[in-house]
Amino acid sequence: MNYLTKKAQQLTPYVAGIQPREPGWIKLNTNENPYPPSPKVAEVLAATDPVALRLYPDGSSGKLCTAIASRYNVPEDKVFCGNGSDEVLALAYQAFFSGKTDILTPDISYGFYPIWAQMYDAGSKIIPLEDDCSVDISKYKNGNGVIIANPNAPTGLALTLSEVEQLAKNNPGGVVLIDEAYIDFSSEESAVPLTQKYENLLVVQTFSKSYSLAGLRVGFAVGSKILIDGLQRVKDAFNSYPLGLLEQRAAAAAICDVEYWDNTRRGVIAIRDKTILELRGMGYDVLDSHTNFIFMKQSDGQAGKLYEYLLENKILARYWNKPRLSEYLRVSVGTNVEMEAFIKCVKQF
Repeated sequence: MNYLTKKAQQLTPYVAGIQPREPGWIKLNTNENPYPPSPKVAEVLAATDPVALRLYPDGSSGKLCTAIASRYNVPEDKVFCGNGSDEVLALAYQAFFSGKTDILTPDISYGFYPIWAQMYDAGSKIIPLEDDCSVDISKYKNGNGVIIANPNAPTGLALTLSEVEQLAKNNPGGVVLIDEAYIDFSSEESAVPLTQKYENLLVVQTFSKSYSLAGLRVGFAVGSKILIDGLQRVKDAFNSYPLGLLEQRAAAAAICDVEYWDNTRRGVIAIRDKTILELRGMGYDVLDSHTNFIFMKQSDGQAGKLYEYLLENKILARYWNKPRLSEYLRVSVGTNVEMEAFIKCVKQF
């Protein structure tokens, strides 16, 4: 007997990148940071008394919200924290998009968006990317909501701050949600300051990428008080304590160590740009990247073969055998040593 609901049966779950269990792999498939977290994180974890874990954590993540608010110069009541940006985004779908139609989103973007749309009965209006993989914001008008990853994934391209502002202006009747998971690796600015100007603009970020805390699952949103209250309302109807004590303390330490964050993100950018130059020198078509990954094109059906060749040599990349994506490979930025091994393998291929 099938005990699943009809909706559960119809869902197509998100497929995450391969997580190898044996050693020896070069893992360039899930956009993790090649640098360790800030040393301040280790200090905070070491100083935490395990006895404190017998108590529930602060359900509002107050001290972490204070640290984020201070970093971005926004009021504390305009910050919301959740269990990774995935949870924050899922709560946003429930709070702002559920039951509505014409939620504008690109056809090629983060793979979780269509799943949440299906799960929370949000009617998406899919807008194809341009031939150069860019987002044409003139096509995003008068929606009941907008969700765009900026920089976009898996393309790595980014909208300017003025373009994000135009999206907020052009869609006054819905929440414009900008998913900035990779913004810290971009030459474009974060849209967080615009949230103080536009009530309908919500910006979501994560500690998984530029702060090297993917293993702790911490994300946050910044927006007007009415949007933050909406997220809080849905969260408290679902999970009152989304972030544990260790997560809150570690993330607060990481976001306060601005010098370390800046040095490591610059390191990722330098390795990324060096790798792009090498790939282009070998004749590959590589999009300009504003992220910690590279989106490279290999035509004539070779992208899948390159992926398999890398796999045979214990190098993991990301490949989608789907329309408009089958000629591309997404490669996360690893350490210098890892990227040299990757380049060597590509040359051998």
